[in-house]
This record gives sequence, C-alpha cells and structure tokens, in this order.
Amino acid sequence: MKAAYFEAHGGPENIRVGDLPDPEPQAGEVVLSVEAAALNHLDLWVRRGIPELEIPLPHVGGSDFAGRITRLGDGVEGWEIGERVTANPGLWCDRCEWCARGEHSLCERYGIVGEHVAGGLAEEVRVPVRNLLRLPEGFPAERAAAAPLVYQTAWRALITRAGLRAGQTVLITGASGGVSTAAIQIAKLVDARVIAVTSGKHVDAVRELGADEVIDRDREDLSVVAWKLTGKRGVDVVLDGVGEAVWARCVRALSPDGCLVTYGATTGARGCPDIRLVFWRQLRIIGSTMASDSEFREVMGLVLDGTLKPVIDVVWPLERAREAHERLEAGEQFGKIVLTP
Repeated sequence: MKAAYFEAHGGPENIRVGDLPDPEPQAGEVVLSVEAAALNHLDLWVRRGIPELEIPLPHVGGSDFAGRITRLGDGVEGWEIGERVTANPGLWCDRCEWCARGEHSLCERYGIVGEHVAGGLAEEVRVPVRNLLRLPEGFPAERAAAAPLVYQTAWRALITRAGLRAGQTVLITGASGGVSTAAIQIAKLVDARVIAVTSGKHVDAVRELGADEVIDRDREDLSVVAWKLTGKRGVDVVLDGVGEAVWARCVRALSPDGCLVTYGATTGARGCPDIRLVFWRQLRIIGSTMASDSEFREVMGLVLDGTLKPVIDVVWPLERAREAHERLEAGEQFGKIVLTP
C-alpha cells in the first residue's frame, strides 16, 4: 500500500510517501480502505520523537480517518465489507479498573492510533472493530476524518472535566487549531460566552466561527484583555493546549473558583503559575486527554447530524504529506489539514 511515513525522528524532511506492507486484521479487528485522513499536532510530536515513547519504524501517523471496510478479522460480527466508517482513535485494554468504570482514556495501557500503532495516513489502516462508527449515507469522508480526535478532546475537556454550562465565560487559546475550533462550537452549543485567542491573520475567521470576542495574541496580553472583557471578574473556564507560552497568563485570566483545563503543550511543558493565586482564589487546574468511548460517540453523533461542523483548512493528496507537516508546524492552517490517498 501507499503510505506517508518516517524512518527516523526529526523534521518534516523525514516524511516519505512510498510503499509499505498491507496491514492484516487480527482477531477482533478490521482493515479499512482510507478515503480521507487528517493531521493533528500529535503527528508532529510523534515525528519529532517523544522521549518516553518507543515505536517501531517506519511509522505511519494519522489518528483521524474515514473509509470503507475491506477485510474482517476472526470473530468480527455485525459488520460487512464495504460499509463506510470512521473510528475512535483511542486504544484501551477493557480489563483494568479504569476501563471497568468506562474511563477509557485513563486506561493503564491507553494508546492512540497513529501514535502507538500505525495510523491512517495511508491507503489502508487496521483498527479494532469496537472502535468503528458508521457514517450516514452521503456523509463526506473529509468531514468525518476531520472530527474524531479533536471533537472528543474538546468535549471531554469542556463538558465532562470543566462542567461548562450556559452563562459561563470560557477563554479558548490557540483558536485556529482543530481542538479549539471544535471547542468554540461546543461552547456555543451549551450557550456559553466565548473569548478566543488567535494570531492576527485568523481573527476574522475565529469570529465568524462563533467566538463572541477575539483576542489578537500578536498585539494583546490575553490576561489583561480577558480581565477587561469580564468587567475585572475573570473567566470561569480556560481551555488551553498551547502550554508554556501562555500558561501564567491563562491562570491570571481566571475568576475566583475558575477552572483551567489543559489538554496539550505545543509551546513547551513548563507552566509557571503563581501558587498564591491558585490557593487564594481557589482555582482548579485540571488535565484532560482524549475521551471515553461513550463521550466519543455522544459528540460524534452531533457531528454526523450536522449540529457540529468540522473546520477544514485544505484537502490535499497524500503525496503532499511533507508539505502538510510543514504547514501545520508553521501554524499556517485554520482548522484541519486533510489528506486523501
């Protein structure tokens, strides 16, 4: 099969497009013929190399994809060859105490397709049958591929972990990214006020997506502007995946009893909040990763019925995978970069 892969960790120049062996389904698995796949920042981190993560090389990235079932592994029932599907990219053991509670993203052996095993930036991908989600007739593969990782991440972080509700104000950083564009829509769905942070070139697009206020990070201090926009009260929730570059300002932007939910650290992992602010204002700092399978299916139901609409930056052929990595790394995209084999 044709695939986008790397044989050594490093920069985008390591991405190759060429032939790799076809995947074969194991018991309880299926193989999909990929119609579309999307990049995430996770693909950049895996390509660069995560110190504690050892993966077989060559490695195929891509946690998000949609396609048709082409082969069934032993024991697979209730599915037919030719069905169009997408999939939950989370991998869990279904045996540990966290899985027993339905908290799959806390699984002791949790992994992600495209990170721990080969992903969908290829003509074919192998996935567990329990992860499959049927697509409605005629639903575009590009939209289906742009949704799974980012929408489940945003949903769990905002709805489950932060408990965002109507009337609250949420500050969303990195608003041009996949998770953040999903989060803006989810926050508006529950009737929250959204203050989004992005670079100047994306301000108008973020506002059109539904943000009530947009802060230009190139010209303004997010904590100062958020403070003014809330009448010196602060925001109820901050959703941040940027990390080190904005961490301290995100903490300062919170109201008393405010909640910062972090799901990533694209600019670095060292956060430096003033501890006195945390205890005196009784702030909550919460981590969130991916989602449970039930959360995935709940939010994807809203995607598939058209309530939530994935934002797609560009749709390119798989041969442009290296260029796609470069575009994402430079922060030029607005929404998701989708590749088609």
